[in-house]
Amino acid sequence: MVYTAGFIMVKITKVYTRTGDEGLTGLGTGARVPKHDRRVEAYGAVDEANAALHLAIAAAGDPAAGPDAPSIAEALAGVGHDMFDVGADLCTPIVGEEPPGEKLRVVPEQTARLEALIDRFNEDLPALTSFVLPGGTELAARLHLARTVTRRAERSVVALAEAEPDATNADALRYLNRLSDLLFVLGRVANLHAGGDVLWQPGKTRPGGGA
Repeated sequence: MVYTAGFIMVKITKVYTRTGDEGLTGLGTGARVPKHDRRVEAYGAVDEANAALHLAIAAAGDPAAGPDAPSIAEALAGVGHDMFDVGADLCTPIVGEEPPGEKLRVVPEQTARLEALIDRFNEDLPALTSFVLPGGTELAARLHLARTVTRRAERSVVALAEAEPDATNADALRYLNRLSDLLFVLGRVANLHAGGDVLWQPGKTRPGGGA
């Protein structure tokens, strides 16, 4: 990977390189670290979240996904690219006083875009009276799956930030936090015209119905 004017230029000529056969991998700085390193775990979890996200995007492209699916797909357009930005950011630890634009970093404007989407979609949703089960339509379930995987990625980045606070961009963490919030809201939107939220009923299967 070569950083130029804040962007990564990638040239892939071979799928396998054998350079990781000893359990090490390279960071954006060129340093070699174990594949179980906190930083590798963090950007690997982001990669996994991105894959789950794209399953949801694919489901939103199904004509049978409901009337709100096109607006959900539109809202998520570009998020996959942002997630690669997050991964690239985490892959390259901050070293000293880094000149602005020298490395690809997540910026507050990317998170602000998610916040605007959350506000827009949440405006027409009914108030919640219970916790929401991650089900309903297939699209809703995939959005909730992406949400939970994104939350796990967020936890990995929190652990990294606690271990290496000066080397980790706080805006990358903020982005993941807001993305999981957006996916929660969009999961509710996906169920809006399909019977509404699937709400948790505490103790439902206990003798007497619980409550």
